Amino acid sequence: MEQSFLGTGVAFPPRIDPATGRFKLSSGSQSVKESIYLILMTQVTERLTRPDFGAETARYVFMDVNQTGLTIMRRELTDALLRQEPRIANVNITTNMEAQQGYIMIGIDYTLAQNNKRDNLVFPFYLNAEPLPNDEEEYYEPEIIDT
Repeated sequence: MEQSFLGTGVAFPPRIDPATGRFKLSSGSQSVKESIYLILMTQVTERLTRPDFGAETARYVFMDVNQTGLTIMRRELTDALLRQEPRIANVNITTNMEAQQGYIMIGIDYTLAQNNKRDNLVFPFYLNAEPLPNDEEEYYEPEIIDT
């Protein structure tokens, strides 16, 4: 049974209900998951009316994938979620590094604050990855024109 304190709002991404012609609504724990996703996908200063909303995920796209960088990323994402989503607590973020495949799987475990129900969300974070060792790199060489 979903608790009313988790709220009801327009689903993200916005969709139209074909039966009613209205926007689909999201409520309960699904609303919390969509809010977390929205926080992670919105860059700080992207919203004019709420410039502090969002997380700095875009700055990690070109990061060196190492343990230090991942630890900093986990800490900053945890802080952003706890600061902006009051319906969650005890956020624990784990990362599964698949840098050679071009992504990091970010696992977000959290507790719904009002009823202590555990939930999670898996967020694939895509990187500007290096090519696989067997791939040949292509180089652009400008054509030299003799005059």
